[in-house]
Amino acid sequence: MLFFLSTNICIKTSCLMPFIQINTSSKSIVDNDDLFQKDISKIVAELTGKPENFVMTIIQKDTKMTFAGSDAPCCFVKVKSIGSLLPSSMSKSLCELIASKTNINTNRIYIEFIDVKATNWGFNGSTFG
Repeated sequence: MLFFLSTNICIKTSCLMPFIQINTSSKSIVDNDDLFQKDISKIVAELTGKPENFVMTIIQKDTKMTFAGSDAPCCFVKVKSIGSLLPSSMSKSLCELIASKTNINTNRIYIEFIDVKATNWGFNGSTFG
């Protein structure tokens, strides 16, 4: 399916809308949260093969969380996209990036991958399908 942006640029919907949300129990993720968020945006674009100008990121810190009965730092990540998800290979890359930039071990990170139908994703007053 094709989608027309307001600038009359036509692109396939398979190229659009990766979204990543990171919830963590840590109060401070890294020294430079803005840089970390940009790193996350970049890797999601690379992993999905989609343009970064369509990637949305949310990082929510200091969330009350437990994992395996412990309140040690942990993380829940949600990745949504219209297609282009390869959870088995993406999980390792995302866990390694998050662990390298935070005090959260990879064995305390859960990731949910959700492939969204184009008809269920709105943008600019319409949907992609």
